[in-house]
Amino acid sequence: MLAIDRRLITHANWPLLGLTAALFFIGVANLYSASGARFEDGISIAPFYQKQLVWGATGLSCMIVCSLFDYRHLRTMSIPLFILVVFLLLLVPVAGKTVSGAKRWLDFGLFNLQPSELAKIATILLGANLLSRYKDPLRWTELFFILGIAAIPCGLIFIQPDLGTTLLLLFLLGGMILFHGITRHVLKTCCITLPLLLPLGWLTLKDYQKERIVTFLDPSRDLQGAGYHITQSQIAIGSGQLWGKGFQEGTQSLLRFLPEKHTDFAVAVFSEEWGFFGCMALLTLFCCFLLCIINTARSAKDQFGSIVCAGIFFYFFWQILINIAMVVGLMPVVGVPLPFLSYGGTATIVNFILLGLVVNISMRRFIFKMN
Repeated sequence: MLAIDRRLITHANWPLLGLTAALFFIGVANLYSASGARFEDGISIAPFYQKQLVWGATGLSCMIVCSLFDYRHLRTMSIPLFILVVFLLLLVPVAGKTVSGAKRWLDFGLFNLQPSELAKIATILLGANLLSRYKDPLRWTELFFILGIAAIPCGLIFIQPDLGTTLLLLFLLGGMILFHGITRHVLKTCCITLPLLLPLGWLTLKDYQKERIVTFLDPSRDLQGAGYHITQSQIAIGSGQLWGKGFQEGTQSLLRFLPEKHTDFAVAVFSEEWGFFGCMALLTLFCCFLLCIINTARSAKDQFGSIVCAGIFFYFFWQILINIAMVVGLMPVVGVPLPFLSYGGTATIVNFILLGLVVNISMRRFIFKMN
């Protein structure tokens, strides 16, 4: 038993753990610089960076737990977990907590739970369970079956409303499907028909969501309203120039011109303080981080583990891409946080849980082989 334990520890993805620690503490330092104390209803509460440390410690504990058991048991657990998450999503419209006009949280007294974050884990696990049952590239029947199941949490999250998380779930599931493989005929048809469905998607958006897209095309049309976020973000990023203004020297952040600087626009704070070269270093860390995950997907000894890692890769990939593109003005503002840099309790714990699964799969890649 001791020999097996040593092998498990040896085969853990240590580079991934090191990169995760580096990104997390960069995020904490960025929050320390950006947020300071927050006041709600006249009551001072702990600064965001202190709370993030607590969430990080909780997430680390969850990551360790998720790396200890044999991940193959998750195949049978994926269906009950998916049903539980759908139940929690159904509770949100009835008993959810409204923040900034959106009802997305469940209040459990000591903490607020965001079921849409748990839906990411459930979608990855159930998607991997279903995809691993098919040895050949997906045809229309299998594709519609998987998309039909995924439409349940996506629809419930979309009506909260939370367009960013809905798109993220669809994108990561699409990445998992492409990783598994689909027939050439299905792929060609999807590439032709999906752009034609965009006008229908426009009709389902709420007015403020349409306004964000229109403002994205021309931010100057409403500089004090819908275009304010992206305009201030671009000012902060541009003012950082090559080397940045220095730690805690960002004027856009300190003078509170930059909104949502602890969540969606955290990277704008980082850019102002550390400049172009600091951002390049951060992007390099993220690229190495993603490379470690996809290497684990390639080395996994069973299809289920490989697809789980692929889903986790696309989960992080799309969040990083969408958030950075949103902050620099290449995409509309959709409320997708940047992993480890943006503040968030449930999101931080989910990040660590998913990384625990990657470590779990990497630890057991030489212990067994299962088709």
